[in-house]
Amino acid sequence: MSVQPTKWEGVYSEGPWLLTRNLVPGATVYGEGLVQSGHDEFRRWDANRSKLAAYLKCGGHSWEFREEASVLYLGAGSGTTVSHVSDICRRGTITAVEVASRSFRDLLALAEARKNLVPVLGDATNPESYASHVGFVDILYQDVAQRDQEGIFLKNLALVRAGGFGYLMIKARSQDVAAAPSRVFDAAKRTVVGAGHKPVDLRILSPFQADHAALVVQKP
Repeated sequence: MSVQPTKWEGVYSEGPWLLTRNLVPGATVYGEGLVQSGHDEFRRWDANRSKLAAYLKCGGHSWEFREEASVLYLGAGSGTTVSHVSDICRRGTITAVEVASRSFRDLLALAEARKNLVPVLGDATNPESYASHVGFVDILYQDVAQRDQEGIFLKNLALVRAGGFGYLMIKARSQDVAAAPSRVFDAAKRTVVGAGHKPVDLRILSPFQADHAALVVQKP
């Protein structure tokens, strides 16, 4: 099958697979497959391992990740999704915040080859601790599995420029183990929109990510 561009900037497809153009040809991050097409190499982007890929596979329509975008990424882990954001925003800057020291070491190793990636060892609940590294960004992306996810999101939206966008990956079971996931998702949306942000999209991530949803908002 041939590699084709999609409607989402920086994202390609090969049959059922989503792909990103590899910023570091020959290198993989999490054992993903590599696909050669012409002079370019692409990495397969697994929606079962990446909530942002799942958002696209589930019909997400808000895509603000541009080649030169600046991104604040909260909950970067060992770099699975953030590496694909690095491929997409290849001329931008991705500030990747991670609280776990072991995962942070993986991010440091990743950043040695990916010069647009800036790892920060920090706690997403305390954006003041890393605000000086960030400035104002175009996009906030949050994947933090703990209570008060929307509260953390709202704090960090202060670091997004006016008119910028926020992507919140909501994990229902981290918020309330007893409530129906749909109620958790709706409550999170009400909280964020109630703080003055424009709702753009709310997408359930099933079957790729159980009990998860993606909320996209625009900052006024």
